[in-house]
Amino acid sequence: MADLVHAAGQVWPAFALVTGLLLVGVVAEQDGLFAEAGALLARLPGGARVLYVVALAFVAAVTAVLNLDTAVFFLTPVLLHLARTRGLDETPFLYGAVFMSNAASLFLPGSNLTNVIVLHGERVSGLHFLERMWPAATASTIVTTALLVLLFHRELGRAHPAERERPPVRIAVGAVAVAAATVLVLVLSSPALPVLAVGVAAVLLDRTPYARLAAAVDLRVLVGLLVLAVLLGGAGRWWHGPADFVNGLGRWQTSVASAVCALLVNNLPASVLLTPVPPAHARELLLGLNLGPNLAVTGSLSAFLWLRVARSLGAQPSVRRYTILGAVLVPLSLAAALAALGAF
Repeated sequence: MADLVHAAGQVWPAFALVTGLLLVGVVAEQDGLFAEAGALLARLPGGARVLYVVALAFVAAVTAVLNLDTAVFFLTPVLLHLARTRGLDETPFLYGAVFMSNAASLFLPGSNLTNVIVLHGERVSGLHFLERMWPAATASTIVTTALLVLLFHRELGRAHPAERERPPVRIAVGAVAVAAATVLVLVLSSPALPVLAVGVAAVLLDRTPYARLAAAVDLRVLVGLLVLAVLLGGAGRWWHGPADFVNGLGRWQTSVASAVCALLVNNLPASVLLTPVPPAHARELLLGLNLGPNLAVTGSLSAFLWLRVARSLGAQPSVRRYTILGAVLVPLSLAAALAALGAF
């Protein structure tokens, strides 16, 4: 029982934080903030490919400073509105939002909640983490950007009817909630409960319809994933088999093994399962946990958020195409990150 309690203490903040961000995002979308942000980006000069690279860089920056779940939930609507406003094929922007969020989640501890879980015993500062990880993070970000431009070369050349009208933006509860959540994530070491409180307050003040909430937030999936993480975390403290296996591997083998584990059980439960004791190759473990999920939607909570947000906005994300694209992105981005760390 003590093992389960300890595991729960590791993972519940991640799920509380994500739930709060989901609620804030629902209100912000209802207020038209995402449509307005996409329209502002759409006014930038340059062709489709230049605009696409700028959009991916924006996703990478938000991911690094906040975290990938925030980036996926807030910026997937922004990129979709950007494409629709400029009359571009929205497919590259749809998939670019989630793939770049995972690829850029290695810059700071808070960029990905797995970073915090894996390094919980080290108590490293953000600056020290950045000093160690920036080569790998930069390599994965650059390689992912180049590959996405190449893979979507044809789609980026297509023109579509542009949106002529946008929903009116309201600078109201949604804007205040986004600003408050952003500040809390940046300044607090444990922002989960404050952000959750902001999300609940925003929904209540804005009188968000239940149907709109249900379209974006699936509590069954969130609770199910939380229970799985706690159970696997408790099992990892009782039986060190998975952790011992990974700790017996070399540096690049550790990345591959952790990527496979993330795909099988999701990277948050995997990070708890594999780290009952400080791992032998923590940075390489993070490479697999953070980049591996780009191979399948089972790999991360961010992919679940992406699916929910995209479908609620009328997009048509394909799990099959996600995996086909990931089969190209993951091996090359992971190899580039490992090379940047000198792991070969």
